[in-house]
Amino acid sequence: MQKPITTLTISIPIRPSDLEQIGKSVLQYGLAIVFLWFGGMKFTAYEAQGIAPFIANSPFVGWWHTLFGVQGASYMIGFVEIAAGLLLASRRFNPLFSVAGGAIGIVTYLTTLSFFLTTPGVFEPSLGGFPAISAGLGQFLLKDVVLLGASFTILGSSLADVQSRQATQKVQKTPGKRN
Repeated sequence: MQKPITTLTISIPIRPSDLEQIGKSVLQYGLAIVFLWFGGMKFTAYEAQGIAPFIANSPFVGWWHTLFGVQGASYMIGFVEIAAGLLLASRRFNPLFSVAGGAIGIVTYLTTLSFFLTTPGVFEPSLGGFPAISAGLGQFLLKDVVLLGASFTILGSSLADVQSRQATQKVQKTPGKRN
C-alpha cells in the first residue's frame, strides 16, 4: 500500500503590503548607505585612481580631470554622493529631501551607465566583445541599472509622500472645517 501524498502549506504571518514596505525601506536606506560609503571612499587616492579611467574616457565628465585633477574630481563626486546619501536618509524628517536624493541618484546612474559606451575594457574581447562584458569594468557598471531603478522608485514614492503631506496640510487649513 502506498502512503498518501501530503501537501505542505506554508503560512506566512506577514501581508504582501508589509513585505513591499520592507522592500521600499531597504531600497531607501540601502541606497543611502551605498551613496555614503562610495562617497566616503572618493576621498582616498585608491578610489580616485579606480574611477579615473571612467572619468577620463567620458565626453560628459572627462574635463573634470583637467579642471580639478584626478583627486579633485574624486573629491567633487564624493561630496555629491555623500549629499545624496544624507538626503535619502533624511526622508523621515521631510520626504522633499528624498526627492532631491532620488533625483541625484538618477543623474548619477545615468552618467555611470554612459561609461558602458565610453570606457575601454567594458566589453570582453576574448568572448567577441558586445554583449559579453568584462568581469571587472563591465560587471561593476552593470549593477548601476538596479541602482537607477531604485533611484526612480525612491523619487516616485517620495514625490507621492510630498503630495500626500501637502494634501493633508491643505485639508487641515481649510476654513470652516473642524479638526
